Amino acid sequence: MAVKIGDMAPDFSLPDQHGKIFTLRDVIGQGIIILYFYPKDETPGCVAEACSFRDKMDDFTGYGAKIIGVSKDSVASHARFANHHKLNFTLLSDSRNEVRSLYGVEPTLFGLIPGRKTYLIDKQGIITHIFDYQLKAKQHVVKALETLTYE
Repeated sequence: MAVKIGDMAPDFSLPDQHGKIFTLRDVIGQGIIILYFYPKDETPGCVAEACSFRDKMDDFTGYGAKIIGVSKDSVASHARFANHHKLNFTLLSDSRNEVRSLYGVEPTLFGLIPGRKTYLIDKQGIITHIFDYQLKAKQHVVKALETLTYE
């Protein structure tokens, strides 16, 4: 069952691109969390989305937001992806799609690619916005920043 706006963000723990365990509850209360699920490292749409988040990082941090990307790719793949594109935020390896399932993000669309969805989580751990633009990867960045600008 998919989470909805107004729901408490489900807690989880996953390894990041450095192999360190990231736990959501450890960052709740520190600022807004932008949790985005993407299909695969080094694919055109995912590169565009990740690099857009990277390029707007100063804007996001100005609003106290932390960016967290999640895909099924391995820790090693995330490390290569982050290094290749100089990504300045956390990437998490959800190798069994457990967190994807926990949030209700489609495991595959059209039987081809994993779903792309972004959740904004406030300081209390409540989901305040959800963006779902499968084929418009950069739109997740635009909408997240617009949301922060108008709040």
